Amino acid sequence: MSGQEPTIEGKEALSEGTLISHLVELRGRFIKAAVAILVIFLCLVPFSERVFTLVATPLMEQLPEGTTMIATEVAAPFLTPFKMTLFVALFLAMPVVLYQAWGFVAPGLYKKERRFAFPMLASSILLFYLGIGFAYYVVFPLMFGFFSAVTPAGVTMMTDISAYLNFILTLFLAFGIAFEVPIATVLLVGSGLATLKTLSRARPYVFLGAFIAGMFLTPPDAISQTLLAVPVYLLYESGLLLCRFMLRSHNSGEEGDS
Repeated sequence: MSGQEPTIEGKEALSEGTLISHLVELRGRFIKAAVAILVIFLCLVPFSERVFTLVATPLMEQLPEGTTMIATEVAAPFLTPFKMTLFVALFLAMPVVLYQAWGFVAPGLYKKERRFAFPMLASSILLFYLGIGFAYYVVFPLMFGFFSAVTPAGVTMMTDISAYLNFILTLFLAFGIAFEVPIATVLLVGSGLATLKTLSRARPYVFLGAFIAGMFLTPPDAISQTLLAVPVYLLYESGLLLCRFMLRSHNSGEEGDS
């Protein structure tokens, strides 16, 4: 009969079919993200040497006159620009990757959650790029200038290109994630895991934690640690301001409905 409820076997088959459809959709979105990365990478491969030179400019400008970067491994002159180009392609394709992730998650959200989540997604992409730009244009010149200035007499600063690649990728990732602090703050308050009052009282611990994080994520010099810790704390304060604004808007909306 049409009014009968589905049997246990029917429910299991339905849930299994739903799971398979989700996995198929996830595979499709993963393929789209991978294709975006591959297309950007293939477009940048002919310019891999220029890409590496561009990324290495903050260090090369601080090297002593007459010195250059070196390659201590046989294949490093070929593989290092190749890897650098791949990571640059990944960074450039990040909006597409996150959009595919958003497209997979969005159907399971409520309408109010979708209105809230999409601006958060766009803001997180923008803040990630701002963190990378801040590291490249502000942190790297100051940090490499400091390293060059404190090089002992009789020692020539000649950086290996493979070591430089690993070094800057770590810093790019550290600053990109660090600039996501406002998003994390808003998510904590919006999800109910923490209150605005609790986060406001945690300011001294956040300030101390920012410097501790800078100690582990950056080289052992005061300049780079400060350049990471201070923006993180300021971004935390901006996140608190944003939470206050959102709570006021939400409360005023409820009063208007009542």
